[in-house]
Amino acid sequence: MDHNHNENLLLKPNRPVGISGYGAYVPRYRLPASEVARIWTDSQGSLPIKEKSVPGLDEDVATMSIEAARNAMQRAGVPPSRVRAVWVGSESHPYAVKPTSTLVAEAIGAVPNVQAADWQFACKAGTEAMVAAIGFVGSGMADYALAIGMDTAQGRPGDALEYTAGAGGAAFLLGPAEDSLAVIEATYSYVTDTPDFWRRPYAKYPEHGQRFTGEPAYFTHIIEAGNALMQATHTTAQDYQYAVFHQPNTKFPQRAAQMLGFQKEQIQTGLLVPLIGNTYAGAAIIGLTAILDIAQPGDRILMVSFGSGAGSDAFALTVTDAIRERRDRAPHTQEYIARRTQIDYAQYARMRGKLVMK
Repeated sequence: MDHNHNENLLLKPNRPVGISGYGAYVPRYRLPASEVARIWTDSQGSLPIKEKSVPGLDEDVATMSIEAARNAMQRAGVPPSRVRAVWVGSESHPYAVKPTSTLVAEAIGAVPNVQAADWQFACKAGTEAMVAAIGFVGSGMADYALAIGMDTAQGRPGDALEYTAGAGGAAFLLGPAEDSLAVIEATYSYVTDTPDFWRRPYAKYPEHGQRFTGEPAYFTHIIEAGNALMQATHTTAQDYQYAVFHQPNTKFPQRAAQMLGFQKEQIQTGLLVPLIGNTYAGAAIIGLTAILDIAQPGDRILMVSFGSGAGSDAFALTVTDAIRERRDRAPHTQEYIARRTQIDYAQYARMRGKLVMK
């Protein structure tokens, strides 16, 4: 594709849009990967991450989304009555038929004059909601829209996902660029039908397509989306201070960054994946919250999500002066990661309903 053609494919709103507020949430419970290995492999073999976050008995996507949303609203300083959409993306909504979004909207005081809906696209459900919110605000239909990506830990006992599938996510209040702490310069989406990961109705655990997971799924979509966005915006990896990609493990995002021309010090991955696991719908956007906690005005950020099935959303952002005053209004992401209560496999099995008695 040439540059002009790529520019026509960018998803750009009619009026500039940015992030007015953001917030993360990570449960305090941690299951060490060594505990999973102790049960299933007699502690043989290398471990993919250090530990993963696990929701408590009284936590689910709704409660965690509310916490992240409150943090985002607190940072933005916007009255809930001005929020005209609340959208929650997840693979693990607590109800099969009943929206999570209405619970969140009610809890933050945004009802009743609000649009609400749940979104689903595997690990990019959160960025999918963000793109829609950009369009909602950018069209002038609303001044503010809230987009959330949140998930609980899922993984068949003994499966590779049980090591890495964590819990947590993030919320972003999208609003006019002039009221933002980071302006969204452009977005681009790349989607194909690549069956690398799925879960059938009534199935308790997801399945993954092994050989489809890497090259034709994760890398193809992230590289295509990242390259297309940079070509269309006439930027290269050297123009960005930070980059964050979907983080299913520690190796994939670092390899994708290298393929796109980024240096190791530009990548936001080192602390998030090893300590909290792959947060599914929040896997890329929770990395963005950690970047916004430390970024300086003028810094440019590239974020590329990935959702199995498969697709990627790429975003180019520029941090504004408002970041200095707003980011300390709510807990930083690393504060959530630092607070931890270690559990063993038996506690994990109880908390995640691994033992079913009929």
